[in-house]
Amino acid sequence: MTAKQEEKAFTDFWSVQTPFTAISTIESLKLWIGSNPWFSHCDTSTWFDVDTQQLDKLQLEYQAQWFKLCSKLMTREAFTFDDARFKAKEWSDPMYGAVAALYLMNCTFLQETVKLLKIDDPKAQRRLDYLLEQTLAAAAPSNFLFTNPEAIDKMVQTQGASLFSGMLHWMDDVKAGVLRQSDKDDFQVGVDLAVTPGTVIFQNEMLQLIQYAPSTDTQYKIPLLVVPPCINKYYIMDLRPKNSLIKYMVEQGHQVFLISWRNMDISMAETSWDDYLQKGVIAAMSVVRSISGVHDINTLGFCVGGTLLTQALAVLAARGDTPPNSLTLLTSFLDFMDTGPIDVYVDEQTVNYHEVTVGGKAGHYGIFRGEDMANTFSILRPNELWWNYNVDKYLKGEKPRAFDILFWNNDSSNLPGKMYSYYLRHGYLQNDFKSGEMQMCGVTMDYHNVTAPAYIYASRKDHIVPWESAYASTAILPGQKRFVLGASGHIAGVINPPADNKRSYWTNDKLVKKAQDWINKATEHTGSWWPDWAQWQAQYGGEKIPAVTKAGSPAFPPIEPAPGSYVMRSAT
Repeated sequence: MTAKQEEKAFTDFWSVQTPFTAISTIESLKLWIGSNPWFSHCDTSTWFDVDTQQLDKLQLEYQAQWFKLCSKLMTREAFTFDDARFKAKEWSDPMYGAVAALYLMNCTFLQETVKLLKIDDPKAQRRLDYLLEQTLAAAAPSNFLFTNPEAIDKMVQTQGASLFSGMLHWMDDVKAGVLRQSDKDDFQVGVDLAVTPGTVIFQNEMLQLIQYAPSTDTQYKIPLLVVPPCINKYYIMDLRPKNSLIKYMVEQGHQVFLISWRNMDISMAETSWDDYLQKGVIAAMSVVRSISGVHDINTLGFCVGGTLLTQALAVLAARGDTPPNSLTLLTSFLDFMDTGPIDVYVDEQTVNYHEVTVGGKAGHYGIFRGEDMANTFSILRPNELWWNYNVDKYLKGEKPRAFDILFWNNDSSNLPGKMYSYYLRHGYLQNDFKSGEMQMCGVTMDYHNVTAPAYIYASRKDHIVPWESAYASTAILPGQKRFVLGASGHIAGVINPPADNKRSYWTNDKLVKKAQDWINKATEHTGSWWPDWAQWQAQYGGEKIPAVTKAGSPAFPPIEPAPGSYVMRSAT
């Protein structure tokens, strides 16, 4: 581009840029909010009675930033950004840098303007903040080919091949119905992932039960049953050998049994929440007790697996059964007091929609697609798990890096519509699982009857199970409790092997009423929380016995090697 052409491009660009005004922004927000069904039940008449002095101050600050940006552009000064979307050297170019700077400036102005609105409904405020976050993330200049200098340079350098590759990536994702953050051929379950040796020793229409082979000469006599989440495949707990939590448990000398949930199809659409308890967790417990000859086994549940496990234990307690020897909960809800960002989607209208379409309310049962849930969780973090992949895959034509956790994240599982609708209503909408009055499997389910000693783990940056909600379990379970808080999020916080010596965790032996009071006096430790759990769990393992090398029993003979066939079933 010649100097004259470059000057014309600058002039043409800037001639169509009009700085925001506070008044026009307020009027636009009125129209936007008024047309959105999420706010149809709200009285928004007082929301826009904004303090004019605060609005004038915000306008003056914005105008000062605007003139500063104009001056920087006219002097052709290079731009630098802290925002990861604009850190590449290509964005330092005055033309593209000005586009990015203007976008960021407008984002801040809109966010600050929304803060001035007088919204007295906390959920409406969260929904507006969420919609604004999604809108701003989608509008980033990095998301569009002709305002993304990195994508343009890549297109020129590859003579258009990057766009062709991007189109192929896009077509694959559309066909799969999910934005893949990892290529489907990066790993193979049973070859690269889920390779801890074991045997399937029981199966029914709900699950396969895996018994893992020992890696030590002796084992604890009391076995450990692991209940993973049913909304994803179990192998998040058994990724590669270097970061497999299951392999670690086996190496600590535990007899480990694990549920591999079936990926549900339309034939199982009428499967209920009670079925997951009775034919799922309780059935698996019965098999483990039979094979091991031990009644009071150790138990561990992850995410919704922890919710199901605790409820199954409460059902058994109501039937007069004795409590397990121990209970471990990893990032699990018992009290759905704060469900994090996902709460913006949950209301009576949404839950009723699922009950009608797939939950049987209109006489029809269906399947809730795993891909829909995966996409929903990804969009909750738009700049980390959504738009960055759109840019890299579709605009630049780049293949995502091979990452086992993201590969697992894309290997989703379907849920029965009946079960899913029940879970939404009684967990996320009504939060009445903790009431002590819910009827499940023919008895009254009350968490307070689960008296086993409990190890409760949460992740500090968890956007799926906020750690304060996980901490609330300490007030629900009546037995001895240990609460541990790990760094990072819902998955990365849990899957944090000691060998990596990454992140940290917090402990405080004194449990108090408020989560914030607990963390204020907690002690931070460098590295993984796994050894802390191993030390706690060891006291409930019982005596050491020669390692059990023969899988199953005459009543439950081996069926097939781990990882089994259920985990191989695709959601599509």
